[in-house]
Amino acid sequence: MKNLLIIGVTIFMFFFKSSSHANYEKIFYDFKINSISGDLIDLNDFKGKPVLVVNTASYCGFTKQYDDMQELWKRYKNKGLIVLGIPSNSFNQEKKDNSDVKEFCEVNFNINFPLTEITDVKGDNAHEIYKWAKENFGKSAIPKWNFYKILINKEGKIEDTYASLTNPTSKKIINKVESLLN
Repeated sequence: MKNLLIIGVTIFMFFFKSSSHANYEKIFYDFKINSISGDLIDLNDFKGKPVLVVNTASYCGFTKQYDDMQELWKRYKNKGLIVLGIPSNSFNQEKKDNSDVKEFCEVNFNINFPLTEITDVKGDNAHEIYKWAKENFGKSAIPKWNFYKILINKEGKIEDTYASLTNPTSKKIINKVESLLN
């Protein structure tokens, strides 16, 4: 009976293992990434602020979410939220040149939140931010498609992830962002 109980508890713990207890050797703010203009973005500059990281693409059916990302940025940037767009061609739907992506975002969506250079977000060539996310949060941190979202909390750890279908201004994201800002 005792062995059965131990086996049962072990199985229970295995199935309900949570990534929120990950042993972070690094946090999000420990990384750097190049901006769309080629300047270095030191994520340590965002320390203590929540960051919504979104892998984007110009030719995706979800590209209209740029408007909602800009709205979220406009609404919460003075309260501390950072919206970080990471253009990616990992799903073969991004322009080939950083300057073309920058122009596309500014002309079509009036984007003024930070954008990075075109970056791989999955696989062996993924940026170290995405490798870190997978290592610390599991498979749910790997973008399944463009406009996949990773919310980083004020401690520089992954708070939650959101599918491409989840709009940046959805109640689900807004409620979580507001709880992090308070």
